[in-house]
Amino acid sequence: MPDLFSKETRSKIMSAIKSKDTKIERKLRSILWQIGYRYRIHYKIIGKPDIVFPKQKIAIFCDGCFWHGCPKCYKPPKSNQKYWDTKIQKNQTRASYVNDKLKNEGWIVLRFWAHEINENLESVLKEIEKNLKRE
Repeated sequence: MPDLFSKETRSKIMSAIKSKDTKIERKLRSILWQIGYRYRIHYKIIGKPDIVFPKQKIAIFCDGCFWHGCPKCYKPPKSNQKYWDTKIQKNQTRASYVNDKLKNEGWIVLRFWAHEINENLESVLKEIEKNLKRE
């Protein structure tokens, strides 16, 4: 199936997609701040976690269901399938590498799917709090 948009239009649409400060990140950060947790964003460690608690060495990633190939939500595009399969696979491989690297450096790595943050924020918060209280 051909793309509905011209190459230029598609490029403009794709370039507008954010890589940081996404809705799900802002939603999670907002509630964490409201309940009194202080964290860092754009912290300079491998993988560029969305939320970091440096003292506790906790790195939190908010993964978009499409971009990271969520097993529950991901539906591959009908056009340009080879490109997207490769792209999603690279994202998953990079996420796995970052997880391993951070864990080897003593970090706790938490990854949440967008649908988890949107549909079950309370359990996401419980998981974060459980790890923050590990000290």
